[in-house]
Amino acid sequence: MRKYLLIVPAVVVLLVFLVIPYIDIIFISLHPAADDRPYGSGFTLRNYVQVLTDGYLVHQTAMTLWIGLVTTCATLVLGFPVAWFMAHSSARARAIQQGIVLMPLLVGIVVRSYGWTVILGNNGILNRLARDIGLTRSVLPLMYNSLGIVIALTHVFLPFMILPIFGTIRSLDPALFLAGRSLGASPAITMRRGILPLTMPGIQSGCVLVFILSVSAYVTPMLIGGMRVKTMPMTVVNTLIDAFQWPFGAAQALVLSAIGALIVLVFFRLTPLRWSR
Repeated sequence: MRKYLLIVPAVVVLLVFLVIPYIDIIFISLHPAADDRPYGSGFTLRNYVQVLTDGYLVHQTAMTLWIGLVTTCATLVLGFPVAWFMAHSSARARAIQQGIVLMPLLVGIVVRSYGWTVILGNNGILNRLARDIGLTRSVLPLMYNSLGIVIALTHVFLPFMILPIFGTIRSLDPALFLAGRSLGASPAITMRRGILPLTMPGIQSGCVLVFILSVSAYVTPMLIGGMRVKTMPMTVVNTLIDAFQWPFGAAQALVLSAIGALIVLVFFRLTPLRWSR
């Protein structure tokens, strides 16, 4: 019985900071709007119907999910080689590399996102460089579109992909790759059929972390996308704060959360893990 007491603090934290707030949001979303208070009396499903049938909101939801998926794929493609290289480096080099990976997390997300506006802006570093070397005479559309948002989000959330994969690779026996090569398998086949399945727990963790953080990001899409690319978190904030429509904003947030959770579940079904005893 005493061993179950160890999980009591974690359960309390989850109840207070996750379960109860979600229940409150669901409760608010089922009420009509009111002019003089956060929500009116009675219950209704009109908020959910409006979110699911409004073409503008549906497009925003699809755009938000698309940005999250592309960002997840980009961080996976960039992060796996870095994690592999870190895991097979010497102890001293590994410590330096981990510090480099973690260093961006010490800087606020606002500062990092604003830094990308300096790089990707119409008169930013990349556009000036492209004009100086004669690559183009016009402005490269690197900001105020989904491309710029994906680039910035990839940089911001790349450590969350590298670290879980790095931990999984570090737990593997280094002789596995050599064993595959000694059996006549090419490096590609050894990686695809031997290493990747064993690193899937880290890949799953990294993909879920990056996807959830990307679809819920607010600061980076707002700074990089401006008002030309609006994601659902931006709309939710505007609905809650500017329009003061708490029930409608709560319904928007819950629909986005539900669709994101469904995508995560599908991802887990498509990438099952086989645990051995």
